Amino acid sequence: MATIVDVAEAAGVSTATVSRVLNNNPRVDPVMAVRVKRAIAELGYRPSRAARTLRTQQSRVWTLIIPDVRNPFFTEMVRGIEDVAYGAGYALILCNSDEDGTKEHAYLELALAEQVSGIVLAPTHPPVSSLRDVLAQAVPIVTVDRKLEGYDLDHVVVNNASGAEQAVEHLLERGYRRIACINGPLDTTTGWERLVGYRRGLERQGIAPDEELVRLADFREAGGRREMEHLLALEEPPDAVLVGNNLMTLGALEAIFQSGREIPRDVALVGFDDSSWNALSRPPLTSIAQPTYELGLETARLLLNRIEGYTGPAREVMLSPVLNVRGSTVARRAGYTTIESTKPKEARDGVRQPARRGDRSKRGDRSGAQ
Repeated sequence: MATIVDVAEAAGVSTATVSRVLNNNPRVDPVMAVRVKRAIAELGYRPSRAARTLRTQQSRVWTLIIPDVRNPFFTEMVRGIEDVAYGAGYALILCNSDEDGTKEHAYLELALAEQVSGIVLAPTHPPVSSLRDVLAQAVPIVTVDRKLEGYDLDHVVVNNASGAEQAVEHLLERGYRRIACINGPLDTTTGWERLVGYRRGLERQGIAPDEELVRLADFREAGGRREMEHLLALEEPPDAVLVGNNLMTLGALEAIFQSGREIPRDVALVGFDDSSWNALSRPPLTSIAQPTYELGLETARLLLNRIEGYTGPAREVMLSPVLNVRGSTVARRAGYTTIESTKPKEARDGVRQPARRGDRSKRGDRSGAQ
């Protein structure tokens, strides 16, 4: 196996020059850099990542910790993060916490031990205290999808309250009145804010939320199925349901089909997250689409900015969801308002690409949208 000494001898330069070429030092003479790169290619030399970490006290690696690697929501988000990381010369290690605080803690400690350049975290519920160890070692960290209360961290989120409110308004305009909500844990900002939007959508139309129709699950398929079964077993079942994420939507669909009911004849359905299968189901599912790829891009850009030296106050980037109306919410009565009124301004006139709201300072008030 070729060494850096072999490369230096083949190129007729010092090992220090080879090191500078490997680190893209702009001060190296271009002709000399070409000789070094040719020697590297001919010898098949690969620099030692461990040795580089010892020299720089930092690896060219990011750690990404997400709560459920099976959830399609995270697929495009991870791709957005990886595209930015790879383009900047960083590798990405993906870890699955499985909504388990103990696993999250272990992965955070591993990231510190490996001296990674930065960490992207979609936190578990409830968050673990080990995050303070990361902050104490000055490792740049950005949270994605969920905020962490009590930590002054950069974060990128979707306007969950707005998305849920749009869905409820849409259902009301189409004639549904007994609207239920299957939601995730309220100790996550996603779960809390989607519940806020659900209640606000009802209250703005003069309808008092019925707590019998609010069911809390775990963002998993089994939880969605269980809570949908409870709703259908009520003496007066709901005529429409807002489901808090794509996996719980799958569970809710299973419960509806097994009960012998039909969508939307017996119950209308709106899901949070717009998976590829939503448009292919029968009927196609109305859903709140989140800009998942952009979520990853913005997160990675904030982290890269921190790694490159930004030391200013914590920043928030909030992205806008879009309500995609399909057959699972066919109008129950005549004379409903046009569906365009349920979309944010930037999503009207056929423009369905979610828009970035811009960077804002972190706010502690959880009573409204993120």
